[in-house]
Amino acid sequence: MSDVLSDEEIERKLPEGWERDGEEITRRYTFDDYLDGIAFASAVGEVAEEEFHHPEIRIDYEEVEVRFTTHEAGGITDSDVRLAHLVNDEY
Repeated sequence: MSDVLSDEEIERKLPEGWERDGEEITRRYTFDDYLDGIAFASAVGEVAEEEFHHPEIRIDYEEVEVRFTTHEAGGITDSDVRLAHLVNDEY
């Protein structure tokens, strides 16, 4: 299991567009079409399954919110940051 990152490590490692929300990191992605957001959420799900580290995904009409935390560690770890970078690669 990964160790929880310090506040400084989170700030330094957080990928572009992501922000901290308590013990999670989160980003909202905007789409022109609902089905584009659905396709994106599906692609995120595939990456998460490959990495066996699953986010919370909320789909709205033109927006998809992705949240990561490592429940077993009790906070944000390198695994969360790594997956956030991979999700950005899908966008």
